[in-house]
Amino acid sequence: MPILKPKLEVPLSSPNLPVPIMFRSAVAPAEGIYPLHQHAWGEFVYSFSGVMEVKVADHHYLAPPQYGVWLPPKLQHVGLNRYEAHHCSLYVGPQLCGALPATPCALTVSPLVRALLEHLRQQPPGQDATPQHTRLLQVLLDQLVAAPRAGSYLPTSDDPLLGAVLRALEANPGDNRALPELAHAAHTTERTLTRRCQRDLGMSLAEWRQRLRVVRAMPLLEAGQTVETIALDLGYGSASAFISMFKRLVGSTPDEYRKGARAQPT
Repeated sequence: MPILKPKLEVPLSSPNLPVPIMFRSAVAPAEGIYPLHQHAWGEFVYSFSGVMEVKVADHHYLAPPQYGVWLPPKLQHVGLNRYEAHHCSLYVGPQLCGALPATPCALTVSPLVRALLEHLRQQPPGQDATPQHTRLLQVLLDQLVAAPRAGSYLPTSDDPLLGAVLRALEANPGDNRALPELAHAAHTTERTLTRRCQRDLGMSLAEWRQRLRVVRAMPLLEAGQTVETIALDLGYGSASAFISMFKRLVGSTPDEYRKGARAQPT
């Protein structure tokens, strides 16, 4: 597993950034990991393609392209990705973090935020100190302050009963067992499993399973697998059913998502 280092010129032990807001982008290889670390400034992590994962203590945050992950200052975290991911970080000085969440969370990425991140990524080196660049970073920060908070896109659970069900589905996303069957396999009742899903996940198990399938489908689409193959592997009886689900959750069809991912500059 490749060990990665944040693409940042200032030591992580520094009490502050050289400027109030900094933007950096990178391509993280498959199975890459940023080991446990922390810094005095906040960080917004966004993945242009692939799915970036961030672990904070016992919480696991995933960031598919319609979300980013906000990490407040002085928070120990680990960054990792199962597949190659084009990602970026917006580093925010502690003096500017007051209006942002005090706890880690996923933030919904609007079309404007994505456009700003894309524009910043394509800027040539040496633009950091220009007034135009500084203004863009401030606009981006203002947009993140106003962004809807989404917790974690794919929450996990420490509950022994629910956790075992989630791990079984993660190991086999194509598992189509209905809720009563999953409850029976976990030696519990459908009602109990439903209550624990709402308590720990904030959503139904059906919604959580669809999100899991979206997260698993994204790297397969980027790798060039056909929509039909992915649909069958993820437990769908037809490509049309998978396409409908994917578009509802992502806002684009699988082929539209694939084209957008391939258009990302390397």
